[in-house]
Amino acid sequence: MFAKSALVAFVTLATLATATPMQPRQAGGPIFLPKRSSLTKSDGTFDYDKAVAQTVATKNKHRQNLINLQNNTGSLPQGFEIKALTSLPSSVEANLKKRQSEALSDEEDDEEWAGTISIGSPGQSFLVDFDTGSSDLWVPSSSCTSSTCSAKSTYDSSASSTSSKESGSFSIEYGDGSTVSGPVYEDTVTVAGIQVSKQKFSPVTTLSSSFASDPADGILGLAFPAISNLDADPFFVNANSQNAVDSNEFGFYLASSGSELYLGGANSDLYSGSIEYHDVDTSTGFWQISGASIASDGTTAVSDFATIIDSGTTIMYGPPSAVKEFYAQVSGSKLYDSANGFYSFPCESAPEVSFSWGGDSFTVSADNFNLGTTSSGASTCVGALAAEDLGLGDSTWLLGDSWMKNVYTVFSFSKTAVGFANLA
Repeated sequence: MFAKSALVAFVTLATLATATPMQPRQAGGPIFLPKRSSLTKSDGTFDYDKAVAQTVATKNKHRQNLINLQNNTGSLPQGFEIKALTSLPSSVEANLKKRQSEALSDEEDDEEWAGTISIGSPGQSFLVDFDTGSSDLWVPSSSCTSSTCSAKSTYDSSASSTSSKESGSFSIEYGDGSTVSGPVYEDTVTVAGIQVSKQKFSPVTTLSSSFASDPADGILGLAFPAISNLDADPFFVNANSQNAVDSNEFGFYLASSGSELYLGGANSDLYSGSIEYHDVDTSTGFWQISGASIASDGTTAVSDFATIIDSGTTIMYGPPSAVKEFYAQVSGSKLYDSANGFYSFPCESAPEVSFSWGGDSFTVSADNFNLGTTSSGASTCVGALAAEDLGLGDSTWLLGDSWMKNVYTVFSFSKTAVGFANLA
């Protein structure tokens, strides 16, 4: 799928759907995430088409986030700028459509952390992407007029005794001119036994064809209300206010196996030592922390920048001038694709990349930094840090899955902070 930013894997969640709504209960625990794939093809080469699609999706997602932020707060933080919609190059779109038309493409090729949730009473089940880089919940409606919805699970408001239509509307625009849009409703939402009543969401009535190949039905955002298109509190914020979770934080552990999203705390079995917390800049609506630096082989290349931690983005992005500075420290590296900001480096001498926020230094493993060879049999590989102007200013980077796989990450509303710990 190429019209939004997401990650890869499928989750089996405990979906508790009953005819009689349960009362909220103090809860929390893990949502297990099976092994995900990457932007590397099975032959070890870099999946260029999918990576470009991810970049387009990421740019448009955060463009919409900035529109939401401006609408909700009346202004944007200094340096933030709403960019024009980005379209997928026609050649890449054609290649992806050709691949999608092949019989039963493997679901693991999609880039999402997805799991089943329940909406309504009795519950209606949906597969959604868990995204710390957005703040809204939306799923297809039974009234959806788009052909894309025919292969999705759809929400029927008339079948839920707790459904309530609200004022307003929801709309996200994509670079191909299509939209995801619909009305606003409130209903009971359950995620792995954590139940929230009167959760605002959109059962969308138009769904972009870009989602046709995506096995997930919709998105569940885990960021702050400030970037909500619905101008509403996200699911986890409501879970805490309704005392449905033990702790007002959640943790991500992403690995080749045993991955999980832990709702209502952190799983101490999956990390060692203490969690190093860093304050979030609440003016942005993102899980954004400042004071970062990046080093290559122990030598600091760029320092004093902010980072947004986004589980809905596969790789890492930085402002073009800053990323150029970083790769200048990597022996043998060069710009591989100027249009999309991808760099290459000698496969046999991958840099030891590390990030620090003034405390411990956390390393990005060579495997997580390497997206694959530039071509079959090539000695050069593509790096998981790309140069892109996402409208987030000259000193803000976006760190996705390629970063989060190296640490245990805690998103804490109670501390208004993001925490990192070394993996156990």
